[in-house]
Amino acid sequence: MTSHPEAELRVERDGAVVSVTFDRPHKHNAFTKAMYARLHELCDDLASDATARVVVLRGAGGRAFAAGNEISDFLEADAVAYEQWIFALLKKLHALPQVTVAAVDGVCVGGGLAVATHCDLRLATAHSRFGYPIARTLGNALGAPIVYRCSSVFGESLTREMLLASRLITADRAYAVGAVMGVCDDAEALDSELATLLDGLAALSPVTLRTTKAQLLARAGTLEAAPPGDEERLREVYTGPDFHEGVRAFLAKEKPAFQG
Repeated sequence: MTSHPEAELRVERDGAVVSVTFDRPHKHNAFTKAMYARLHELCDDLASDATARVVVLRGAGGRAFAAGNEISDFLEADAVAYEQWIFALLKKLHALPQVTVAAVDGVCVGGGLAVATHCDLRLATAHSRFGYPIARTLGNALGAPIVYRCSSVFGESLTREMLLASRLITADRAYAVGAVMGVCDDAEALDSELATLLDGLAALSPVTLRTTKAQLLARAGTLEAAPPGDEERLREVYTGPDFHEGVRAFLAKEKPAFQG
């Protein structure tokens, strides 16, 4: 596996461990269409790779795991279709036979949080924050399955706080509800804890891990499906005045004036 600099994504292989680094630190590692395309390809490759046992995802720069999506990509495509393409990737990530680990150091919001919640395990530094602050930034909405997945990982109360109060959740609060398995003082401690976790995973039975993942996936019936009419709701949001104002204000670096 090789890096794809044009996608601002680094993919490296060390034995049975595949490391994926989101490498746009100047943009807080916000996902571009090229990054998502590369992740689609990677998940397709890993789905049948019996030699890879662990996939680690992290962001470069120490300030963010990933801060949402590159807004300009929504302007160049059908926004609802783009969201559905992203969700198709999240389903692939969630269904991988490998153990997936999100190593979070910094802001983990929007698309970044969607990726992290579709991983099996999460570690975080103490200064990390999690959330979907879209009600005060872009005025868009999430596909229902992404909301449901967040609720499965963080619980309904914190998910409501993230979305309805537009607040970010601290790493300590995430740990308290089991959304992250450990909180590390800093990046160095995160690397150390991640190394310990990887050493432990290397000693475990691959058969047990693969079977357990398959059982958990089967029990959940894959990911929760969107309710009837969800696509129409999203299309109304993405063609409506609040999203238009949110994008305008974001690009102008102004505070949006939402009208509803």
